[in-house]
Amino acid sequence: MKRILLLLAALTLSAAASGPLMAQESPFVGTWKLNTDKSTFTGVPMPKSLDRKVEADGDGAKYTYKGTNGEGKPIDYTFSTKLDGKPSPINGTGAPGGADSITINRVNASKTTGVFSKGGKEIGKSTAEVSKDGKVTTVTGTGTTAAGKEYNTTSVYDKQ
Repeated sequence: MKRILLLLAALTLSAAASGPLMAQESPFVGTWKLNTDKSTFTGVPMPKSLDRKVEADGDGAKYTYKGTNGEGKPIDYTFSTKLDGKPSPINGTGAPGGADSITINRVNASKTTGVFSKGGKEIGKSTAEVSKDGKVTTVTGTGTTAAGKEYNTTSVYDKQ
C-alpha cells in the first residue's frame, strides 16, 4: 500500500512538473532583442531599441514589448493569446499602427501569422518565424499607420 501511494505521489509530481516544461518547448518562448543592423523598416521609423519577451501562459503565450520608438517615445505593450485565431486585446502604448487587438494563428511549431486591428478594423498583418537553431526570430509586417501611411517592416530579433 505504501508503494502504491509513493508511486502515485511520484507520478503526480512528475505530471505537475512536466506541464511548464512542455509549455516552454515552444521556440518562441524567451527574451528577444531587436537587431537594428539586420532589420529594415519602410514607411515608419525603426525603433531605437525593442525587447520582446514571450512567456508560456497556459495553452497560449503572453507577449511583452518594451523599448523606444524611432521618435524617442516609449513602446510598452502586452497581450496574451491562445494562438487560436481569436482576437486578443493589446494593453499599453506603441503597438503597430496604434492597434488595440491582435489575432494570432499558429501555422506550425516555429511560425505564426497575426492580424492587427483598431476599433474592429484590420490595420496590419505580420508573420513571425523562429530559425531552425532557435536563436533568431524574424517578424515581417505590413499595414497602415494611425496617420494612414503604409509601412513594411522586417524585424530581426536575437534570443538573449
